[in-house]
Amino acid sequence: MDIQILVAQAEHAVYAQAICDLIEESAKARGTGIAKRKPAYVEEKIRSGKAIVAIVDGDIGGFSYIETWGHGEYVANSGLIVNPAYRRLGLARKIKAAVFKLSRKKYPSAKIFGITTSLPVMKINSDLGYRPVTFSELTQDDAFWAGCQTCPNFDILTRNERQMCLCTAMMAPSAEDVKRKKLEKLDRKREKLERKLK
Repeated sequence: MDIQILVAQAEHAVYAQAICDLIEESAKARGTGIAKRKPAYVEEKIRSGKAIVAIVDGDIGGFSYIETWGHGEYVANSGLIVNPAYRRLGLARKIKAAVFKLSRKKYPSAKIFGITTSLPVMKINSDLGYRPVTFSELTQDDAFWAGCQTCPNFDILTRNERQMCLCTAMMAPSAEDVKRKKLEKLDRKREKLERKLK
């Protein structure tokens, strides 16, 4: 089985409709909120290099994309989907890791966040350094929340004034924040060593 996890390129746009079908089928099967996406939207993400595709033996195995909010202050990794024919191959974890890495490369100062009802996605996010947060810590960009309108739980979100829903919100620090914390840790170790040597 040939599995490739790739930054999407223009030639992958042929999979846009299949990706949208997978997203819709998954939402129906789970009975929980997954916002629908139109093929043109998915195609734009693919063509702009803001998506990760998993190709399995020439077929679409999975997908996720990047969306920016708040003038680049926030980045969401969204639309994670794995083709049911290729589940149990670790594709979700590989796709999430790749889209996370791509997000940090393209937007090093952005906080990376997501909302999900999926326990496996929460586990993957946690392993990548995300932590649960309240909805108030997420972008307040109306365009982000408008993307939830096709979710069957949208009424819960609006009834609670975008403060809570069935999804769990998770956020990871920016690449710059991680780098700064590592440098601060190294500085503390250096200072401690210097004190010992005096």
